[in-house]
Amino acid sequence: MNRDEMIEQITNHREKWDFIIIGGGATGLGAAIDAASRGYRPLLVEQNDFAKGTSSRSTKLVHGGVRYLKQGNISLVLEALRERGLLAQNAPHLVHHMEFVVPIYNWWEGPFYGIGMKVYDRLAGKLGLSPSKVLTYDETIQHIPTVEPAGLRRGVSYYDGQFDDSRLAINLAQTAVDNGAVVVNYMPVISLIKKDDLVVGVVTKDLETGKEYELGGRAVINATGVFTDSVRKMDDQSPKNIVSVSQGAHILLDKDFLPGNSAVMVPRTEDGRVLFAVPWHNRVVVGTTDIPVDKPDLEPKPLEEEIDFLISHAGKYLTRRPKRSDVLSVFAGLRPLVKGGEEKSTAALSRDHIIIISTSGLITITGGKWTTYRKMAQDVIDQAEEIAGFERKPSKTEYLQIHGWTQQKVDEEYLKVYGADAPKLKSLIKKNKELDRLLHRDLPYKAVEVVWAVRNEMARTLDDVLSRRTRALLLNARASVEIAPEVAKLMAKELGKSGRWKKQQVEEYTELAKRYVIE
Repeated sequence: MNRDEMIEQITNHREKWDFIIIGGGATGLGAAIDAASRGYRPLLVEQNDFAKGTSSRSTKLVHGGVRYLKQGNISLVLEALRERGLLAQNAPHLVHHMEFVVPIYNWWEGPFYGIGMKVYDRLAGKLGLSPSKVLTYDETIQHIPTVEPAGLRRGVSYYDGQFDDSRLAINLAQTAVDNGAVVVNYMPVISLIKKDDLVVGVVTKDLETGKEYELGGRAVINATGVFTDSVRKMDDQSPKNIVSVSQGAHILLDKDFLPGNSAVMVPRTEDGRVLFAVPWHNRVVVGTTDIPVDKPDLEPKPLEEEIDFLISHAGKYLTRRPKRSDVLSVFAGLRPLVKGGEEKSTAALSRDHIIIISTSGLITITGGKWTTYRKMAQDVIDQAEEIAGFERKPSKTEYLQIHGWTQQKVDEEYLKVYGADAPKLKSLIKKNKELDRLLHRDLPYKAVEVVWAVRNEMARTLDDVLSRRTRALLLNARASVEIAPEVAKLMAKELGKSGRWKKQQVEEYTELAKRYVIE
């Protein structure tokens, strides 16, 4: 997957694109795969990098949604559980099942959550992972050695999915290209093209060259997540906003805070949120908060109240109570929630996805969550076929293997996320032994991954490599800054960039990383 080749295909493409998809997050990438695998020629354009926004800032869970089961939204839970099972089959190198333990401190919670998780199991059906069970006090301590023992009665164990969100997004982009799509990052849409009051294309700008492109499409799909309404207003200024933006913050702690392979799930904190402490890449992700924000931002910053909430609540349920100095990184993600009525709390807004078609034919899809990205993509391409005047073709993504799929065991821990591409990274090392060096003692990444990201994953900036191709920024923000000059040097050699570019990249990344560090 090479950006220069993608630009060349755009330049040489003389006909209308079957579909133009705006947005390179989970939903847009899924739509590009669905369309391409049906035999269409889609173009996807992204204003920044793939998964720069919401899709790289999740709690790293592929789940049915225990909270939605409690709310009685059975249809959403059913759909999500089924999609969870399919995703585990289609991307086994990135998605795996994980045990979650609900610590029980009140007598009535045991039967309540025990029965609830059995319902969760039944809803998953044949695509279920492993059955839930009620644990004794001793079994709960055995599964979660650092859980707070004072007042603990028992626990409930259940299984859900875990993944690396931005790595999956990159593999989705590669899958789309493998199937004939063209995908480009750093190419925002600056306006829509209309003819006879109908949307017939877009004007985009290549941020690397400044060149603008007028591109025709039989249908245009707005899959921009929290930026949904800004694209809708390119079409028509009059409609009310349909997206309410909610911010969720997370902190990263050392693995010592939660040893073992089981996660902790607290179904209800004092503000009504679900709290997770999840092992991830030999760290622990603690999240998440739920705070409404006024407008979307590509780099949302966690509020002090969110950080304090996560640290204090982690301390309530873990014997080793974290301090601010223990936080390796803190990040925030924005969620596009669909407005329904006069709800004052974003926790009450819908996570269901919706599709809206404007009078000019602009197709907008928003809402949903990572777990259901494939079904969202299928639904929106079904609608786009009608708008474009195509005869209906069935979706082929239900059992479509995601790029990297393999049944071969990958022994090297750092290469596991690459799946079927792992031997290719090994081949690069054979050609150049220097690429086998570890970039930092506190991070699991090697130099070869930087070279691979530039050559095959369209990484263009330090942020791309350190935030999303690797997860260095999230695993240890300070350590990521320390390796920034070396990574910039490797990238500059691959991209043919100057010393000035390297200096600017390091300066910009250092400034960015400050948002992920707390004092």
